Amino acid sequence: MSSLLRTQPSFRPMRDDDIDVVIAMEHVVYPFPWTRGNFHDSLQSGYSCWVCQHNQFIVGYAVLMLAAGEAHLLNVTIGLEWQGRGWGRAFMQYLIEVARDYHAETMYLEVRPSNTVARRLYHKLGFEYVAMRKAYYPARQGREDAVIMLLDMKKHA
Repeated sequence: MSSLLRTQPSFRPMRDDDIDVVIAMEHVVYPFPWTRGNFHDSLQSGYSCWVCQHNQFIVGYAVLMLAAGEAHLLNVTIGLEWQGRGWGRAFMQYLIEVARDYHAETMYLEVRPSNTVARRLYHKLGFEYVAMRKAYYPARQGREDAVIMLLDMKKHA
């Protein structure tokens, strides 16, 4: 399967009426999903919440917190059936541009050390290792650390 997109995705702000689709996708992709309340609160708090679409069908979503010259990617997900096709890369590139539009100088994210595919993508996009946050994520047995990564927007313009 090619990692190149055959069609271009579209992006739009997430709405309250998207939450049912987002929650359904979240429960398929993650063993410890965000709750409906997490997404609702993100929208109500004014976070930058987005959906990635293909032919009006939601294939992914993201929550980005923007403040004080920083962007913090809280959640980014591509549905399982859409992974490995370049949708994640296109969505991340879009989110980086959103952060730039809000004059963010840096963009942070956390990722599980076990998520090697995402870590490789983030590295290719210019994110660098910053630190390890111990026991950050719930796991099947205990907790899993988080790799904190940073994109310096000035270095990757």
